[in-house]
Formats: sequence, C-alpha cells, structure tokens
Amino acid sequence: MATVDHEIETLKWHREETWIVKWLTLTTTNADGQPFEMPSASDRSIHIIGTFGSGGTVHLQGSNDGTNWIALTDPQGNAITKTATFVEMVTELTRYVRPFVSAGDGTTDLDAFLLVKRVH
Repeated sequence: MATVDHEIETLKWHREETWIVKWLTLTTTNADGQPFEMPSASDRSIHIIGTFGSGGTVHLQGSNDGTNWIALTDPQGNAITKTATFVEMVTELTRYVRPFVSAGDGTTDLDAFLLVKRVH
C-alpha cells in the first residue's frame, strides 16, 4: 500500500490564515494520506469527492503520536466514516490528520480536501 502525499494551498482572508490540504487519487492501493500536521489550526472541515466504488469507505483519522490512529468525529459525535461524497466539520484537535480508504474496488478514486483555519 502506498501513501498519497498531500499538497498545501495557502489562502489569506483578512486576519485569518487558511489552508486547503489536498490528497488526490486515494484508491484501494493508495489507501492512506500522508499525515498533515498543524495543531495550531483548530477550525477544520473535510470534503471528499470522487468515485467510492463498490463498498468504498473513507475514514478521517487523527493521531497525536503519528502511529496510533483513531476515527475523528463530527459535531454530533459520529465517526467521520463515509461511503458517499460529503463535507463535514471536524470536532477533535489532533496533531496529525489523514484520510484512509478501506474496501472499495478497482473504480475507487477519491480526493480529500481539508480546510484548516487559524485566527490571530
């Protein structure tokens, strides 16, 4: 299994610092995204688009040690584990964040966009 590197786009909006972290082409063979580290940005939302394929599921995971990963949750306390396109706010503030694809088939091809914001 290969790890998909992330790309970071920096945005400026008044006194806020905002970034979009992109993991492109997550598949069943490129299943995990390179961990993104920015614990000082507490506002986060995740947007997943693409083809999930048969049984394809994406999980948003967090870790404070970079080794042990847990499911992150939405504001209602539900694990961010989805089988269709979505946008969701992320509740927990962890040192590292990554998307992870499980199951799916040869057509699974997903892109993940994490918006992170830090206000000064």
